[in-house]
Amino acid sequence: MDRGAIRRRLAVGLALLTASGLLAVAAPGQAQAAAPTRCEGRKVKTYPFSTGTLYVYKRGGYVCAITKPKDPGRRQWMMVSVQARRANPVVDEWYYRYQAGPVTVHAGQRCVWVKGKVGRGSVSKGWILC
Repeated sequence: MDRGAIRRRLAVGLALLTASGLLAVAAPGQAQAAAPTRCEGRKVKTYPFSTGTLYVYKRGGYVCAITKPKDPGRRQWMMVSVQARRANPVVDEWYYRYQAGPVTVHAGQRCVWVKGKVGRGSVSKGWILC
């Protein structure tokens, strides 16, 4: 193979690699699986507050929580947190339209502390599900 053929093949390979990289950057949502929008298990607690509602679910030793606003559809600061006793909390907070979470922790038989926030309203429940 002469040098010209090698250079052409390298140029084509580089062009394909660049194009695939640009496609991955341009459409990251299509390249990744969609995040789950609900918790598995049965709903065990519902905590309404002034600007939203915190839902808590349990399945086996796992506890999951979601915070939903009373006024969905517009971007607003939301937060949901679940912390098993003697463990670090798992938190999801950002400007969302429809919900924060789900967040899930393995609690086993331990108590959990759950928090939810939408805008200025919030709820924080002490150790529950003991």
